Amino acid sequence: MHRASDRVEQAPWLDRLAEAADALELDDQTRSTAVDLYLSAVPEDDRSKPAQLAASLYAATLLASDGRAQTEVADAVGVSRLVVQRRWKDVLRSAGFQPPDW
Repeated sequence: MHRASDRVEQAPWLDRLAEAADALELDDQTRSTAVDLYLSAVPEDDRSKPAQLAASLYAATLLASDGRAQTEVADAVGVSRLVVQRRWKDVLRSAGFQPPDW
């Protein structure tokens, strides 16, 4: 789990997540799940944070049965679809979920 101070430290990235969630018109529960997934495994390197953010958003949509296309999520965050494709299962695993085999 993450600390409350993580939200403060990651505020610019959480703002970016909120902007992408707005663009995708995600509901509050999916947004909250995406934030929790992102904060559960924030990378040290700022260059990796957009990828983690996009993968967290995509994984949250899957958990909410609102499965958006990887391309749609990637475009909302400003990363490539391949970034989402390569990372979303790791995001689920790091949060304690068993990702599907497909």
